[in-house]
Amino acid sequence: MSYTCLIIDDEQPARELLKRYVEKVPHLNLVKACKSALEGIELINSQSIDLIFLDIQMPDLTGIEMLKSIRSQPITIFTTAYQEFALEGYQLDVVDYLLKPFPFNRFVQAVNKACELLEMREGKEIERPNTKKSDTLIIKAEHKLYKVATIDIKYIEGLREYVTYHLVDRKIISLQALKDIELNLKSIGFIRVHKSFIVNKRWVEVMDGNRLKIGDKNVPVGAAYKEQVLTGIFD
Repeated sequence: MSYTCLIIDDEQPARELLKRYVEKVPHLNLVKACKSALEGIELINSQSIDLIFLDIQMPDLTGIEMLKSIRSQPITIFTTAYQEFALEGYQLDVVDYLLKPFPFNRFVQAVNKACELLEMREGKEIERPNTKKSDTLIIKAEHKLYKVATIDIKYIEGLREYVTYHLVDRKIISLQALKDIELNLKSIGFIRVHKSFIVNKRWVEVMDGNRLKIGDKNVPVGAAYKEQVLTGIFD
């Protein structure tokens, strides 16, 4: 699978570095390295762009102002020297925030997150044309309420009195009991596979011995749960 992308940055050294990084990733197809947000908007409105690498501080129109102005927003990764804009970036559903200067391995990490989200959208969008109550989950964490699409939850990991929701593009840690979550999600495609793990059956790719492959994660299968895993996922 190949994805089209844009680089949008007013500084030439930054554009050149990103171009070199993009060229090293086989599944990225660079459409153009743009010098301004206005140039980027024109391309986004005229053709299909999957992913943009977007600077924030640019003349005429900032990266944040650009995202607020476009109707159909591609998956976005901020590439900026200004850490103070990180919070606003995540409120705009930016998938990652690369603080300049960043090494190639950090760039690849952000691209992998973006591609995972793109794959999920392409493969699963057809399954949820309408949002029902069972399609979403309200998670209390950090004195906030998060409304999360259940299809975006890959697996849930328990550790003492806390649980970590491993989503497509992030993690949320909440003060909850795994057994309470199991009861709520059992009827909508989730299954307990270990004393410390609940998985979303849609995301399970392979069972290898006593492990389930979910993306780049191997989730253990407890001996007491193996039979229900075999019948609940692979039967």
